[in-house]
Amino acid sequence: MMCWKSWLIADRVSRRGAMLRRTRGRDVIRGVATTILLAAMAASATSACGWRKVSDPAAWSLEVRPLEVPAQAGSREPQLTGSGPDVVLSWLEHAGATNTLKFSERTGSGWSDPMTVASGTDWFVSYADPPAVMRLSDGTLVAQWLQQTDPRIEAMDLRLSYSTDGGKTWAKSFTPHHDGTVTQHAFASLFELPGRSLGLVWLDGRESFIETDDPAGGAMTMRAATFDSAWMQTNETAVDRRVCECCSTSVAVTSDGVIAAYRDRLAGEIRDVAVSRFEHGEWSQATSVHNDGWKTYACPVNGPALSAAGNQVVASWFTAVNDDGRAFVAFSGDAGRSWGAPIRLDDGVALGRVDVELVDEGSAVATWIEFANGKSQLRVRRVDASGARSPAVELGGLGEGGAAGFPRMARQGDELLFAWTDSGESNGSNSAPTHVRTAVARIP
Repeated sequence: MMCWKSWLIADRVSRRGAMLRRTRGRDVIRGVATTILLAAMAASATSACGWRKVSDPAAWSLEVRPLEVPAQAGSREPQLTGSGPDVVLSWLEHAGATNTLKFSERTGSGWSDPMTVASGTDWFVSYADPPAVMRLSDGTLVAQWLQQTDPRIEAMDLRLSYSTDGGKTWAKSFTPHHDGTVTQHAFASLFELPGRSLGLVWLDGRESFIETDDPAGGAMTMRAATFDSAWMQTNETAVDRRVCECCSTSVAVTSDGVIAAYRDRLAGEIRDVAVSRFEHGEWSQATSVHNDGWKTYACPVNGPALSAAGNQVVASWFTAVNDDGRAFVAFSGDAGRSWGAPIRLDDGVALGRVDVELVDEGSAVATWIEFANGKSQLRVRRVDASGARSPAVELGGLGEGGAAGFPRMARQGDELLFAWTDSGESNGSNSAPTHVRTAVARIP
């Protein structure tokens, strides 16, 4: 039985219960028997999909407290990466024409003292595509950032580096792509493969300049590469040859292999979110998480998010069919081969910029930005695979301004960590500088 069927059965049980309250006499007895049967079917379907019953989300709440960041005023573009028990926070600091990538790790007392990865005057900096630092299981740190190659056409190369001494020194940076074109190579997502090796996906513009009958020219592609434990590149391949130009990618590791999510670009300019799975050394053909049917002629700069545990996966994404901004999540119990019905996150007008973390079997916590009360607000709520949602909790108010850039979230044990750029808004004639903010909450 497919996972979406369990959701339909659960919905039928709920509606049948409402009907029972309006029945009398023998109809009640027949109704009770039918409801018991439907409930058993729902429980069986949910079990078959790998989900277990979770507590009522209506009773769920989150106590969030600020967590001081060792970042200077003017810091921005934070990223959180989790690997096993470790969570790494990275961000950019700007001084004149120089951008510097720094990182810190979560400890029992807060964030560790910041360390520098690299800096440069020729970096390409985007709120939608921040650099990142992650730790592999053997302790090696890996970093990625963008080096500008032609500002006129927003061309850049993806740079990688690694450190084997805790971030004190870093290897000379290198690229996973070798096409030699002055085009976009960006929006990377890193992941660890068995054998302490590195994998990554990114958006690659090497075919975007090719002349075609399409008025938009050639297409942006998504490519992938792998490196072994000695940092020799072992593979580079195309995953999808026509994708949305500037939406971030996301990856998660399941018990059946790696799954990557991205915004596809189908015929007729349909830009729904798709996934591809990396199994037995091959990337599968792309499949849509849900057929939203969002037709847009410009990239929305709003990518998806993934989280996985075993064969259970949750995806979160933004869509704006008919200019109606909405954020959704969907669950999969078979490593992303099939997906349940989409569950709406927002309560009004979503601006997207989503993130998501599994916290239980059949339960996830998701964040998104919603436009309310005249400004953007970072919000979070718990969602069950059944479709049940907790009340939304606003993370705004922890800083002086509104949430800017792309907020990030990571899980560390029984805690959730949040990071975002405070927009630095002020009531005076001068705006306060941006500042990276973080917060922590214990998972109820």
